[in-house]
Amino acid sequence: MPPNQTSRTGLTVKSVYALFKQALSGGHQEYTTGSIRKAVFLLSIPMILEMCMESVFAVVDIFFVGRIGRDAVATVGLTESVLMLVYSVAVGLSMAATAMVARRIGEKSPEDAARSAAQAINLSLALTAVISLTGYYLAPEILRVMGASPGTVATGSSYTRILFGSSIVIMLLYLINGVFRGAGNASIAMWSLWIANGCNIILCPVLIHYYGLRGAAIATTIGRGVGVCYQLYHLFRGNGIIHITRKYFRPDMGLIKALSKIAWTGTLQFLIGSASWIVMARIIARFGNVSIAGYQVAIRILLFFLLPAWGMSNAAATLVGQNLGAGRPDRAERSVRTAVLYNLVFMVFVSLLFLFGAAPIVDFMNKDPEVRKVAIRALNIISIGYVFYGIGMVLTNSFNGAGDTRTPTIINLFCFWAFQIPVAYLLAVILDLGPTGVFLAILITEIAVTITSFILFKKGRWKKVKV
Repeated sequence: MPPNQTSRTGLTVKSVYALFKQALSGGHQEYTTGSIRKAVFLLSIPMILEMCMESVFAVVDIFFVGRIGRDAVATVGLTESVLMLVYSVAVGLSMAATAMVARRIGEKSPEDAARSAAQAINLSLALTAVISLTGYYLAPEILRVMGASPGTVATGSSYTRILFGSSIVIMLLYLINGVFRGAGNASIAMWSLWIANGCNIILCPVLIHYYGLRGAAIATTIGRGVGVCYQLYHLFRGNGIIHITRKYFRPDMGLIKALSKIAWTGTLQFLIGSASWIVMARIIARFGNVSIAGYQVAIRILLFFLLPAWGMSNAAATLVGQNLGAGRPDRAERSVRTAVLYNLVFMVFVSLLFLFGAAPIVDFMNKDPEVRKVAIRALNIISIGYVFYGIGMVLTNSFNGAGDTRTPTIINLFCFWAFQIPVAYLLAVILDLGPTGVFLAILITEIAVTITSFILFKKGRWKKVKV
């Protein structure tokens, strides 16, 4: 290799390392000018790592709780299913906070961004108070309604009660991370989840040893609580662009109304998607436990490999919000195109991986021959549309970053409920294709979502949304 080529290669590696280090270290960056590719890189790296940490919480709890017994595992699963309500509200508020803060930062109004963040926290506290009290006092009834056995209700009520009673930390962890993402400081959002997970991993086995299943709930709550304390420190005492003071918490009904308008459709958007997956699982259940197990293994693998794409789409949301705030809609659109290109390249790689290497990946998760067969078939079929999923994620989150949570909510409603579920039932049950029919319905629907999102994105109405 010629000397000049070696030096250029070394410089490239050194530059990438420097960017990676900069992305993790945080600090305020200017995302409305300069290189769009650099902006996408700096935002997406910590956001990808943040998403990875979000998935670790559930895995850690199940891993340690699994050693207690079946009733304990059932309690965790049923409680998490009901807590989807809390997660949905938290995600909706997080979308609203990201869109509002990003727009104000783009307008070079950090004080208004801080005020928006404070009002979002006010709104979350009011909503969480209702959810926490209801869940705390009705914990046994919630488990019974979910079909828990008497033994599970007896041993698991305290776990459910603790998690619902402390749902404020779930809400704030999601919400404040949305604030930091909107401000462009994704590294704080990442570190808050790393710290929370670290505490949970250390405390979970210790507290389970002393307190049983209750210990798992206490460990999770403490872990998330420490993460929230880290967030609050940076909001109130940190050196970032977002700095909150007490006066910003004085109720501002105009701001609260604007946040609520974005948040409720964001919440509905998340609920529609989540509920449709529950219905798909119910259709799969018609074909026996082997099909259910294979489907669950495949979905968990698919979701894990989608995490980098989610991180990239979150980066696009921040760039859209800030550039619209700066009055640069063309740059916002170019940011989305860049994120789409990067996601497309990654998804092509993942598609090839699943088409030709699904077997060893599934074997790592489950070695049952029949379950393995279903899971591999699911990966082979669903991964054909992975490129479309990556593009669709970026486009959908770009709408959310612009504050237009209504458009992706309508897309989800029609594509998932009016299209995917009937098509899945038609193919799987009426045409007797079994689980393969469900996998094909998922593939067809995700392609339809992406095409619809692309058409609406090109129309450009999202550029005119007022936040």
